[in-house]
Amino acid sequence: MTHLRLERLTRRFPGTAAPAVDGISLDLPQGALLALLGPSGCGKTTTLRMIAGLEVPDEGRIQVAGRDVTSLPPHRRNMGVVFQSYALFPHLSAAGNVAFGLEMRGVARADRAKRVADALALVGLEGFAARKPRQLSGGQQQRVALARALAPQPDLLLLDEPLSALDAKLREEVRDEIRAVQQRLGTTTVFVTHDQTEALAMADLVAVMHQGRIEQLATPEEVFERPATRFVATFVGRAAILAAEVVSPGLLRAGEATLQAAETPPSGRAEIFIRPHHLRPLADGVEAANALPARVTRRTYTGDIITLECDSPAGRLLAEVPGGTQAALLRPGDALRLGVEPGDLRVFPA
Repeated sequence: MTHLRLERLTRRFPGTAAPAVDGISLDLPQGALLALLGPSGCGKTTTLRMIAGLEVPDEGRIQVAGRDVTSLPPHRRNMGVVFQSYALFPHLSAAGNVAFGLEMRGVARADRAKRVADALALVGLEGFAARKPRQLSGGQQQRVALARALAPQPDLLLLDEPLSALDAKLREEVRDEIRAVQQRLGTTTVFVTHDQTEALAMADLVAVMHQGRIEQLATPEEVFERPATRFVATFVGRAAILAAEVVSPGLLRAGEATLQAAETPPSGRAEIFIRPHHLRPLADGVEAANALPARVTRRTYTGDIITLECDSPAGRLLAEVPGGTQAALLRPGDALRLGVEPGDLRVFPA
């Protein structure tokens, strides 16, 4: 069942030629987490602010649980918001910060105390109720902000890059905690991020945004494995990009190599995108639909995965191989053959 619906949502700012958000539409099911993913200036935060009621759309509608909230002020939308800066009151304790929204909503004192305790317990801060924000780590402050947003039992939870101030290890830990809490409560959630790893790891659906529009709305797996546009293919994940010419349907010429692809443009110039994990080293005597001789030019060790940068007749390729395998022993200057299946080539008109 659709819980959040955006219909042709548009926002223009004075003095700018193009809309910040340009007629986007989407349906988000009940209990799902949607990641709005894209570079700075793509319109993702403006979209979140319109949903929250902090920006007024120039066109379009916002519906939550079948209710049109487009013209409602923020305090009448029953939404919980976690900002990038956390926006905690420095003079209030963790419990006081969580209680603030409940008090503004007129929740009775006895019920308020229970909800505060439950919300802090939910984010693992049972023993931190009396501490002020300055006595909490960055990760703990983020958890207080999340507890404050969840305590009123919102219809919709909105997260605006809440992990950006955390270091890499803590970021991953808190990311997993947010996802676990969201799934436990079943709260429909919209999460803004420019970090593709966060989007792919947390979301049920990813909306990749570019220049105010949604380029692709799909599951993380589909966005990564089957990008719908050239922008999505370049923004999400790494890929080797090969200039090519369509010879015939399903057949391309890239450099000095001929490659088979499951889907190609009808004719003309094209670009082939190949994810590194789709290129596999071939043992002697093993054939593949697309087998390319190659030579390693660079080797990058990152622990469990080795990245091999290679020259081939088709152009520059990137291959990821597991550590501990024979291919992981290859060094710059070594020769190998790389195979890739036709269905793993994504081809776009040049």
